[in-house]
Amino acid sequence: MNLRILGAGVLLLLTAFSISRAETPQPYPTFGEIIRLDPRINAILPADAKLEKLASGFEWSEGPVWSPQDECLLFSDIPNDSIMRWSEKSGLSLFLKPAGQSGAVRRGAEPGSNGLLLDPQGNLVLCQHGDRQIARLEGTDPASKQTVLIDSYRGKRLNSPNDGAFKSNGDLYFTDPPYGLKLVEKDPARELPYSGIFRLTPQGELTLLNDKLTFPNGLAFSPDEKKLYVAQSDPQAALWMVYDVHADGTLSEGKVFFDATKWVAIKKGLPDGLKVDQQGNIFATAPGGVYIFAPDGTHLGTIATGEATGNCAWGDDGSSLYINADMYLGRVKTSTRGAGW
Repeated sequence: MNLRILGAGVLLLLTAFSISRAETPQPYPTFGEIIRLDPRINAILPADAKLEKLASGFEWSEGPVWSPQDECLLFSDIPNDSIMRWSEKSGLSLFLKPAGQSGAVRRGAEPGSNGLLLDPQGNLVLCQHGDRQIARLEGTDPASKQTVLIDSYRGKRLNSPNDGAFKSNGDLYFTDPPYGLKLVEKDPARELPYSGIFRLTPQGELTLLNDKLTFPNGLAFSPDEKKLYVAQSDPQAALWMVYDVHADGTLSEGKVFFDATKWVAIKKGLPDGLKVDQQGNIFATAPGGVYIFAPDGTHLGTIATGEATGNCAWGDDGSSLYINADMYLGRVKTSTRGAGW
């Protein structure tokens, strides 16, 4: 055999092997555990499901949203007034700072953005604690001008918009607890005497839908948009409510979907952000991690993070659940897909 040909062949094989190794994703460290309480969870999380640790070092990570156009996850680090960017290709970077307040004077312990979401046109929408408003970027360009969508109701400033969910008709439903205020519900700068659930139409009309919850937080629609799930992050009543959504966009009186108050004293965290999959299962951050509920309210299992867990979001092809667990950004590969994917 021609040795030159043999040598070239060996070099080609070694080069191909080297490229293959370079392109093979290295495994991420894992943390937490998967707790299975009902056999139905096996159709949602594969048997080998693990909670990957993608990044760490945040003060309190929150409000994740996946950007399909940029193939990346954006999320808030609220105390640091920053929005971070993470992607499989480029890892972690700073996306925007300041993210929730203008001016040099820090406004409370949580001045940054909280919930992030994309509107139907693909623009990034920010729930901003420090400036007590909801703003919009053009597209997902951090250098683009911010447009204020809403900052008051009937002449009174909002508390600190926390999280939101878009309905298919473009209506934005959002919660407005006082977490962004320096003294929270006792802050003298508070102008609204309640923590509301609001609806903002594309025409700019703001409607108060509910003022009965002490600390309304994360929210999400069922896949058919006939129900709205809302978390209440009150340690004295740590629960999720479910409301029927009427044809005119208003809400029913609602009822308790699940009560986790008994676990607050023994596990880190409170009911916070939540998302829904295509089958109507609810993935809700809660004491101990992310609880997975069937539409009938059965607790199917928990993605136990071991940390106070703020929020979650679907990403990649819609089957990856990204999780903000205090100082960590995690991910679980599921056997389902998020609603709307």
